[in-house]
Amino acid sequence: MRVPVVQQHSRRRRALRRRALWTGGELLVTAGVVLLLLVVQQLWWTNREARQGAERQVQALERQWGTQTPTSPSSTRPSTSPSTPANTGAADGSSPNRTTTTATTGSGGSTTIPHPSQAYAILTIPRLHLRVPIAEGVSKRNVLNKGYVGHYPGTQQPGQAGNFALAGHRNTHGEPFRYLPRLRLKDTVQVETSTATYTYTVDKILPQTSAADSGVIRPIPRSTVKPSYGYSRPGYYITLTTCTPEFTSRYRMAVWGTLQSTRPR
Repeated sequence: MRVPVVQQHSRRRRALRRRALWTGGELLVTAGVVLLLLVVQQLWWTNREARQGAERQVQALERQWGTQTPTSPSSTRPSTSPSTPANTGAADGSSPNRTTTTATTGSGGSTTIPHPSQAYAILTIPRLHLRVPIAEGVSKRNVLNKGYVGHYPGTQQPGQAGNFALAGHRNTHGEPFRYLPRLRLKDTVQVETSTATYTYTVDKILPQTSAADSGVIRPIPRSTVKPSYGYSRPGYYITLTTCTPEFTSRYRMAVWGTLQSTRPR
């Protein structure tokens, strides 16, 4: 009976093959763990940090308004003449704690002109159990990634004639607008400032449009991509925009509302 002879170089090749397979497996496991940690960081940690920061900012605004003397508006109803848009500029990362200035509007009342990235109002949407700060600008780093809702520079301020347009993340970084598609017609949206609370009623919803559809935030909001969605006459509007579908930024959705009441503080 012939006994098979195992040559030394055959053993060496098998050992090298096993070592390569083991090393490759370790690398794949390590890569999987790193990717999992990145997902956890994006989907959980950024949400946790942003939500906590947004809650603290809401509390800070409430304390500030509770200790200051409010400015009485000239009327508790919307003015019949359009107000002058605030010259807000772009969100350039300026300190949110800078003092605001006041400008006189065409109606004889006054409106606060916030500095870029400054949190100056609170958005409340009862159906979504949402209460978050509104900051000037739509900078990701200085506004949206903090869990805030951002005001589009150049659009009107709360309660003014025209379009008060806002943007917010749908996923990660607090994701304040994640459940925006749950809004229904006649739902209420409230905006609180240092001088008044403005209540808007949802009356139009644009489920999906191009990310470049600038018509949705115009003074008379109307989609340039889907012209059947929007308004045809001047009014007092609010626009809420976010990305759609979830976990993508390919399209945008818009929810529009009309000002129903103004209650001074």
